[in-house]
Amino acid sequence: MTWTLVVPLKPLFRAKSRLTGAPTGLPVPELALAFAQDTVRAALECAAVRGVVVVTDDSLAAGELRALGARAVPDLPGDGLNAALAHGAAAARAAEPDTPVAALNADLPALRPAELERVLNAASGFSRAFLPDAAEIGTTVLTALPRTGLSPAFGGPSRTRHRASGAVELPLTGVASVRQDVDTPEDLRAALELGVGGFTSALLAGPVPGPGR
Repeated sequence: MTWTLVVPLKPLFRAKSRLTGAPTGLPVPELALAFAQDTVRAALECAAVRGVVVVTDDSLAAGELRALGARAVPDLPGDGLNAALAHGAAAARAAEPDTPVAALNADLPALRPAELERVLNAASGFSRAFLPDAAEIGTTVLTALPRTGLSPAFGGPSRTRHRASGAVELPLTGVASVRQDVDTPEDLRAALELGVGGFTSALLAGPVPGPGR
């Protein structure tokens, strides 16, 4: 089974506000874009992924992520994260009605394709499933099989909400890169310990890489 992933991304000037003042000294919008680029590139390299739909109103991010091979659609609902995810899932299924869909956070700079593949393969046994984040409060992946609504409930303690909605929590170990989203400087340190992708590492080291690098 191969999946279409839906990746939501705020306009960069509003993204990752809790990283403001992080020790990197880098502009937060640049960090948010690098995180998204590493997330999308790793997702597209995953053998269980057929495509990635990015939902964003940020023209710069849309262009950079299209250059990696993603499809970008505008956030037409304009009504927050969960509405954006539902819109992205609908766009994915308008193109491929029988595709299984999975929501994936855009802030997984350490994402490993093989670990994502393990998560998606495990999710294929359930109509809806999810993976909690490293803090065990939120969610980084939510999946839905064909003809099953995604029904996202992201934000804050979404682990509890997704479980209450009937989604199965995936009891996986060894998938730390899929769980380590980055909201705070402490999260960024944890991601760096795992090993971040090329866009984030290049940004932290110097100039931002161009599209496709």
